[in-house]
Amino acid sequence: MTDNGLTRRHAIATLVFALAALATPSLAVAQAWPTKPIRFIVPYPPGGTSDILARTIGQKLGDALGQTIVVENKPGANGNVGADLVAKSAPDGYTFLLADIGAIAISPSVYPTLPFDPTKDFSPVTMVAYSPHILAVNPGVPAQSVAELIALAKAKPGKLNYAASSTGSAPHLAGVEFAARSGVDWAYIPYKGGAQAIADVVGGQADVLFNGMLATYPHVKGGKLRILAVSSANRVSSIPDVPTVAESGLPGFETGSWQGILAPPGTPRDIVAKLGAEVGKILQTPDMKERLAAQGADVRLMTPDEFAAFIRREKDRWAKVVKDAGIKAD
Repeated sequence: MTDNGLTRRHAIATLVFALAALATPSLAVAQAWPTKPIRFIVPYPPGGTSDILARTIGQKLGDALGQTIVVENKPGANGNVGADLVAKSAPDGYTFLLADIGAIAISPSVYPTLPFDPTKDFSPVTMVAYSPHILAVNPGVPAQSVAELIALAKAKPGKLNYAASSTGSAPHLAGVEFAARSGVDWAYIPYKGGAQAIADVVGGQADVLFNGMLATYPHVKGGKLRILAVSSANRVSSIPDVPTVAESGLPGFETGSWQGILAPPGTPRDIVAKLGAEVGKILQTPDMKERLAAQGADVRLMTPDEFAAFIRREKDRWAKVVKDAGIKAD
C-alpha cells in the first residue's frame, strides 16, 4: 500500500476516534451519574404544591438513584428567584428545578425584565402532575356555594379579601378570571407562596382563595376551610359531591396548576433522559397514583421534547390572559 493510502487510512481512523471521543463523555457521565447528592430547587416557600411534590418524589428518587435528594426552597418574585438560580447553574446533572405554571408559563408576561427565558434557558425533563384549583373560603364566610359567594361579594363590593399566591400566579389569575366572569369586586392580597395564602384564609386574615388541590384539600378535610367548587372541567372523582365552578354558574370556567422538572441549559441529554425515566417509574406506581389522586392531582408525564412544546403553548396562552387583564408585577 502506498504512503498516501496509509495516510488516508490513518486520517480516517483518527477522525473516527475523535468523533467517538466527543460522543463518549456524555454517555460515560450518564452511566456514572449520580456520584453525589442532587439538589431539587423549589422556587416557593415550604408547604405549597411544588414543595410537597418535590419532597414526595425526592425520597423515592433518592432510593432509586442511590443518592440523597436535597430539596431547597428558594422563594421570591413568584418563583423567579429560584428559577433564575437553576437557569444559571452548572449543567452537570446535580441541580434541577421543580416549578409550576406560574414561574415557567406566566412570569414572562408579568415580568417584562425577567432574567431568564423559560423556553430557552432550561432543559425540560418532564411534566409531573396537574391538579385543578379549589375555590375555598374561611368557615366564617357566610357562603355555602358559588352562587352565595357571588351574591355576598356583590352585596359588599371590595370588602372580601382574595388571597393570591403571588401576583401573576395561576391561583391569582383564577381569581381574576372568576371576578371578571361573575362581576364581583374583591381586594387581592398577594403572598410569597400558596402555603402562606392558605394559612391566612384558615386564620381569617383573608376570606377566599383558589389554590392547588394537592396543598389545599388537607385543610378542607380538617375543617379549616370550606370548599365551594373545583375549577376542573369535570368533577374530581375523589370528591364527587363537590361541583365545578363551570356548573355553578360560570360555564366553560377551567383553571389549574401543573408542575414539572427542568434542568440548566446544556445538561447532558442522557442524564435528562435517565432522570425523566426514573421519575416516570416512581409516579406510575399504584401507590403514587393513588396518593396524588386522593388529593385531586393527576400524574402527567412527558418526554423532554413534549414538555418543551407544552411550555411554549402555555406561555402563549397565559400571555393573552395577562395582557387582557392588564396585570403587572408589583
